[in-house]
Amino acid sequence: MTTTRPADDARCPCGTGLTLGECCGPLLDGRAAPTAEALMRSRFTAFAVGDAAYLRETWHVSTRPRALVLDDDVEWRSLEVRSTSAGGPFDDAGVVEFVARYREGGVRGALHETSRFVREGGRWLYVDGTTG
Repeated sequence: MTTTRPADDARCPCGTGLTLGECCGPLLDGRAAPTAEALMRSRFTAFAVGDAAYLRETWHVSTRPRALVLDDDVEWRSLEVRSTSAGGPFDDAGVVEFVARYREGGVRGALHETSRFVREGGRWLYVDGTTG
């Protein structure tokens, strides 16, 4: 998949209402996410813009795939955070439940996932998730 990052003054794909430069852009550029939810939002943005390298970098080594190829046919459209548990600036673990809506081949779909995150070395990492 080709990376198609919008300009920093464009609305951030993660749905906060902020611009990319105020929201997920600095995280995609290497700044550490302050919370598990912020990391999850930035990972959604990375899927939306095709940034596979960021997704791999923010995936815990114990569950990280050897290779990650993003599908050009999937267009990630919106994100709804349903709940968070822990995952704050002083926590070492957290859980985020979300629904990510997408379009693939003209058909709409949704991914409902409850994701687990850990913080190691001052950086939040995605561990795994359950769908349903």
